[in-house]
Amino acid sequence: MSERVSTKLRVSAVEYLNAQPLYLALAGNPDVELDTALPAEVARRVAEDETDLALMPVAAAATIGDLRLVRGMGICARGKVRSVVIVSERPLEELTEVSLDLSSRTSVVLARLVIRHRLGGKEPKYVGRVAADAIASIGGTTGAVVIGDPALRIEGKPAYTLDLAEAWREWTGLPFVFAAWFGRPGALDAAQEAIIQKAKVDGMARRDEISDAWAKANGRDELLASYRSYVHDTIRYDLGDEEAQALARFYEEAHKAGLLPKAEVRFFDQDRDDVASGSKPAQRQSLDTLLGRAADGERLSAAEGERLVAEAELFDLGLAADAVRNRKHPHDVVTYIVDRNVNYTNVCTTSCRFCAFYRPVGHPEGYVLSREVLGQKLQEVVDAGGVQILLQGGLNPELPIEWYEDLFRWMKKEYGLGLHALSPEEILHIAQMEKLSTKTVLERLRAAGLDSVPGGGAEILVDRVRRKIAKAKCTSEDWLGVMRVAHQMGLRSSCTMMYGTVDTARDRIQHLVKLRDLQDETGGFTAFFCWDFQHESGVRIEAGDHGTMFYLRQQAVARLMLDNVAHVGASWVTQGPDVGQVALRFGADDYGSVMFEENVVSSAGTTFCTNAGAIEARIHGAGFRAVRRNVRYDWLNEPS
Repeated sequence: MSERVSTKLRVSAVEYLNAQPLYLALAGNPDVELDTALPAEVARRVAEDETDLALMPVAAAATIGDLRLVRGMGICARGKVRSVVIVSERPLEELTEVSLDLSSRTSVVLARLVIRHRLGGKEPKYVGRVAADAIASIGGTTGAVVIGDPALRIEGKPAYTLDLAEAWREWTGLPFVFAAWFGRPGALDAAQEAIIQKAKVDGMARRDEISDAWAKANGRDELLASYRSYVHDTIRYDLGDEEAQALARFYEEAHKAGLLPKAEVRFFDQDRDDVASGSKPAQRQSLDTLLGRAADGERLSAAEGERLVAEAELFDLGLAADAVRNRKHPHDVVTYIVDRNVNYTNVCTTSCRFCAFYRPVGHPEGYVLSREVLGQKLQEVVDAGGVQILLQGGLNPELPIEWYEDLFRWMKKEYGLGLHALSPEEILHIAQMEKLSTKTVLERLRAAGLDSVPGGGAEILVDRVRRKIAKAKCTSEDWLGVMRVAHQMGLRSSCTMMYGTVDTARDRIQHLVKLRDLQDETGGFTAFFCWDFQHESGVRIEAGDHGTMFYLRQQAVARLMLDNVAHVGASWVTQGPDVGQVALRFGADDYGSVMFEENVVSSAGTTFCTNAGAIEARIHGAGFRAVRRNVRYDWLNEPS
């Protein structure tokens, strides 16, 4: 939970022109703390409890789940919306790729629904990009979803423009609701709702002033008349019964398509009316029903995930997660890989409070492995029939990008092993040190031999947590951004979660949702692994929730939440081989890696080791056949 520093109503709103009539009059209200941001950031603030009420995209609200709406107001359209469009040089049916503006999930989901409907279920390749890059990509058989002011600026210029609100109207006969005021149950009382309602009345009277100021601030005086028409005639700010019906239909279609969790439309005043009349609140779905939906592959909201963490029995979670594993991998096969985790340096500048492995620059125990030592380690992997090296280390400022390029080329030439190397944190460190873009660093490393990117350094992808346990580390969005670039280049990666420091159940579920959202966008994650913080005397943070039962619960919930990630691996390295075996019945379909050595968690006192024969025995003992794999989860032999 966020730490409150004010008793004011915390309000966040999307900063676009079309939203300003609903919130601008709140500025200066002594009872309101107002901030604005892009739609995705506003949604994050709601999800992570950094705001009480948000004017946010409706799709993001469904992903969070169990939110309430302010009655009577939204950002809606009853025909053309002009600011949410697919633009291209060729007709829709000829497009092979569509760039997605990532700033609003609602527009992305609507675009995919409309495309599927118009193309009879077919879809082009989707690539997530920022607005400027999405527009720049338009050409040939590549189109783009463009939203907000960028869409208004290019209005009438592309050869083909598909207005998504108009397309929705033609399909369903209904208006479309792009955004509305949302908050968690109980976040808004009647007096506060009256403040929000009055702000709309005031804002509607100031629409000319608002649109003129927007045009001037953006250097678009020539669009003044267009902007006035947009806020007066195009955008509808009343969310009435038909709009509520339209929103429910959008949620239904998106849920059927597997793009959003199941969601309902419920208003703050309905909850207050229930309390005033003494009526029983609406019946919540039973846990059995919720678990059944998850087992069948339905997408869960963050609120539903939190409920499973808090209320579901461990055995029931295991059964549901095992059903998901069986549906995704029906051949009763569990995979594993023969590789080696090589930590090439322990010198690091981030000083993570949970890490017992790193040494600061200049420390007498700091090291960088020599080629001789590395060669011995790599040859042992080759001799054992291994296929890969997992190469990670600290953020060592004395190692330039050329050092990594030379190392990768040497490893490939001499040993021919796959290189699953460098976490997003390390890649960002190299980029910042060399003053290069993330893409340039990845391109150079890939040319030198990089095959895939491990998911290390994710910890918990909630910045409140990251600031407390590793304040010098990259932000959640930075970590996800590296993975986005890698996936767009065709590099695959794993994703991970280290829990059990200061994180809460809500934090852990938000972490999973962020991974799931990026996977929706790129499809680049091969597998998910989680483990608990390994505490040792001397680290600067206490252990939070942890233990065997807690680990099995977290893995099972992750298997249920990550409906679009194919594989889940058992974390026997931290939990032990016995627990790793049990984890195969709690959603895991992979036993992970043969561990020649491990230096990071073993620095915290965890020293479990095993070999290929022992792994296969564990897999057989759990009732599965075993098969070796590579980093892409291709089988390397017949199951036994």
